[in-house]
Amino acid sequence: MTPQEASRQTRALCSLAPVIPVLVIDDASTAASLAQALVAGGLPVLEVTLRTPAALQAIHLMSQVEGAIVGAGTVLTPEDVAACKGSGARFAVSPGSTPRLLDACEATALPLLPGAATATEVMHLLERGYDMLKFFPAEASGGSAALKALGAPLPQATFCPTGGISPTNAPDYLRLSNTLCVGGSWVAPSEAVKAQNWATITDLARAARGLSGNN
Repeated sequence: MTPQEASRQTRALCSLAPVIPVLVIDDASTAASLAQALVAGGLPVLEVTLRTPAALQAIHLMSQVEGAIVGAGTVLTPEDVAACKGSGARFAVSPGSTPRLLDACEATALPLLPGAATATEVMHLLERGYDMLKFFPAEASGGSAALKALGAPLPQATFCPTGGISPTNAPDYLRLSNTLCVGGSWVAPSEAVKAQNWATITDLARAARGLSGNN
């Protein structure tokens, strides 16, 4: 897979809803129900971070839920790429990028949303052929004002900002011309997942689906 094709595919995924849930799953037995609740609320693209032992099994179970498009987040190494691809991940998300990680995703045809926070990082990825990127950590890197500033000299890059995004500041990002969607964890609070309160999560997802730059 070429970087250009990878960005074409991740751009299409980022265009499906204004929010991509960023999920840290401790118990894989809740994964399928969580995916169903989020999809029911209008958020089909789901990112399961590789931060827990349950993550790979969760990806496998969620990828079988009708309407769910499941990817792996916090993908850092070629070994991570192979593991999440084997579990059924449709895409990968990384907080940054390295040549080895980019090579592995291209070799295995796993579309990657690589992270960048500075003009230099964005330029390196553009030079490689990636123009759909993750802006991370968004709030710590200057928030929507910083992302808007990057757009002036680098209008060819489009972003999904994550890191510190909430329903309050999400519209600030979504109104930017270089932002397609945001990533956020607020749509699946750990307390609601542990309580298996799927109706609450569906309601949060439905509210997130309605977010826009006009909010």
